[in-house]
Amino acid sequence: MGHGTGDTAITRRALLGLMAAAAARPTGGEASSTLERAIPASGESVPAVGLGTWRTFDVGASKAERDPLEDVLGRFVALGGRVIDSSPMYGTAESVVGDLAAELGITGKLFLATKVWTSGRDAGVAQMEASLRKLRARRLDLMQIHNLLDWRTHLATLRAWKDAGRIRYLGVTHYTASAYDELERVLRAEPLDFVQVNYSLGEREAERRILPVARERGVAVLVNRPFSEGGLFQRVRSRALPAFAAEFDCASWAQFFLKWILAHPSVTCVIPGTSRPDHLVDNMAAGRGRLPDAATRERMTALIAS
Repeated sequence: MGHGTGDTAITRRALLGLMAAAAARPTGGEASSTLERAIPASGESVPAVGLGTWRTFDVGASKAERDPLEDVLGRFVALGGRVIDSSPMYGTAESVVGDLAAELGITGKLFLATKVWTSGRDAGVAQMEASLRKLRARRLDLMQIHNLLDWRTHLATLRAWKDAGRIRYLGVTHYTASAYDELERVLRAEPLDFVQVNYSLGEREAERRILPVARERGVAVLVNRPFSEGGLFQRVRSRALPAFAAEFDCASWAQFFLKWILAHPSVTCVIPGTSRPDHLVDNMAAGRGRLPDAATRERMTALIAS
């Protein structure tokens, strides 16, 4: 079903060797051929497959809990990944990312995105300062207002932080279609760099309203919930991957779902979360090779709907 089995734990020495090999790989190699998309506000390119941390990176301090995530993070960078998304809402995730990235020496290779999720200016500032400490970063690449909570207050702070160089980009997020009325109003009314929204073969509402507005307004799109909280894998549990998937270099159901998202021209980066190294490798493969064209994408939609 979608993701393969057979975790392959590797030692830190082997992992660092893998990362060094990837860094030294000439143009045309695996990492360098990863699909990238431009951030409209700046033209800066980022890899189109990122990494989410909700649930998966919310772990304790034990070696048993953290070693698989260290493996995930190292492989992510070795395979060309950069964009990591977190939030104070995600338990220990920010601290775990910060600690493991520092141990692996890859903090500077990451595009760090997190969120502010509280009410009031002072509380927002305190929370963002804490995120900087937890992620061990001098500045953050992207700060987002989580689920639009007290967005007017925080947006003023984010603009000041951006002007001061403490963050590079600012944005807003949501994960449910019930918030799209407000999300669309904010996108139309305010100059933003990013919007993060749920979008998948199981949750398509964003393509009717949010994605077109983002494209019109020049706003980069991060996609969360790409597997509909695992619901898409349940739909295809007893099915074989269709033969036509080979036409767009797709070798698994996870890649099928992710490539469908990436084929939408408004999508900048999709952020599947995982705590398993084999799933990480599978997900990252969606950012290589061909993407489905419009007709194939409709065929994919019909297949999942059937």
